[in-house]
Amino acid sequence: MYSLIRQLLFLLPAELSHELTFKGLDIASQVRLLSLLVPKPRSHKVKLMGLEFDNPVGLAAGLDKNGQHIQALSELGFGFIEIGTVTPLAQSGNPKPRMFRLTDSDALINRMGFNNEGVDALVKNVQASRYQGVLGINIGKNKDTPLENAIDDYLICMEKVYELASYITINISSPNTPGLRELQSGSYLTELLDGLKAKQLELLQATGKNTPLVLKVAPDLDQDEVQSISNALLNSGLDGLIVSNTSIDKSLVTGQPHADEQGGLSGQPIFDASLAVQRQFHALLTDKIPLIAAGGIDSPDRAQQRLEGGASLVQVYTGFIYQGPGLISEIADRVATMGHRK
Repeated sequence: MYSLIRQLLFLLPAELSHELTFKGLDIASQVRLLSLLVPKPRSHKVKLMGLEFDNPVGLAAGLDKNGQHIQALSELGFGFIEIGTVTPLAQSGNPKPRMFRLTDSDALINRMGFNNEGVDALVKNVQASRYQGVLGINIGKNKDTPLENAIDDYLICMEKVYELASYITINISSPNTPGLRELQSGSYLTELLDGLKAKQLELLQATGKNTPLVLKVAPDLDQDEVQSISNALLNSGLDGLIVSNTSIDKSLVTGQPHADEQGGLSGQPIFDASLAVQRQFHALLTDKIPLIAAGGIDSPDRAQQRLEGGASLVQVYTGFIYQGPGLISEIADRVATMGHRK
């Protein structure tokens, strides 16, 4: 059924089909059809960062930026859901069109630019949700905020979502906010992580709730950058690492329609690069900081490779768009047969 639905949706511009898909999911959820139509994954609980995940297959940030569709997404079988990226103030993002399909490679290029309604709107949506599972909230900085003041944006978002989030992801690796990736290096990263960990301790003492902090990095890192980020993670005591965000390496799709579009590349072509960087981080961090794998995961085999490469959980986004909701149960069922536990 999904292959037919996808053919119809792919006749439309990518962002429009995205909006229509969510309208359909929300309606199906409201009339209690969605959970009947989607195969239920086998439960395979994973304990990580003080949280319990019903299965290790999560939704990566970016699909539901404002937390408007949490209930419908939860009925698709995800073991956890990550919403965002959200910024302190609402922003419209980059001009349209800003999302492009590369169907020859089951890939996307997007330059959305952190389009979202602002953290206060997201908070209201989460508060209105009935979802009781693990919820990650991905936070970023507004486009107009200078890098030297970036920490202020992250602190604003962190404080507002802290009690609602199961974990908080610090997004410093999107290629679509000018200069953002500079936060992955040097004093910027040290200052950011130290400041956020200090705020985490402050909020823990004030609320009695420990909300883990997770960093999300790019796949376009060399060995020195991986070493530097690993040192910063270990020194700060951050709780987790997501590898990886989208790639800026368009050589992976040279010659394909839309391959020259500006933005981040996601999907099948970035799998190898993302896995390679994940393995480098795993070698340096061992089991001191848990890893969550994202990037090009579109089959049980690829999910298994990421788990065997040191990850404890996997996230899907582009693979979910191309393969459909059945991908969730396929991966979860494979993991259950692997007996994978972290």
